Amino acid sequence: MKKRNRVKKNEDFQKIFKQGKSMANRQFVIYLLDQPEEKEFRLGLSVSKKIGNAVTRNRIKRLIRQVFLEEKELLQNRKDYLIIARKPASEMGYEEVKKSLQHLFRKTNVYKKRKNKKYSG
Repeated sequence: MKKRNRVKKNEDFQKIFKQGKSMANRQFVIYLLDQPEEKEFRLGLSVSKKIGNAVTRNRIKRLIRQVFLEEKELLQNRKDYLIIARKPASEMGYEEVKKSLQHLFRKTNVYKKRKNKKYSG
């Protein structure tokens, strides 16, 4: 992920927590905040020490970043996304993480609207 696509500052995290909308499933919590002045989306990650050692936490963060890279073109820009991993995420593989995050993306309506092209044939 490029530097401009990351949420790094504590004040930014606090703003997203306080002003953003949240949605959760068993593995992840997602906070969303509109950022009209940004051109692209930004991603913040939080994985508690309760989830596991540094290797486990970094693995979870890598998996989440990879899902965002693959879904980048489908997700709405001008938003801050904050993902908090829960304990069950530590035992998940990539495909499970992807399905879980896609489920949250659908629940929060962050996918870009697709233009329906009818098949004529």
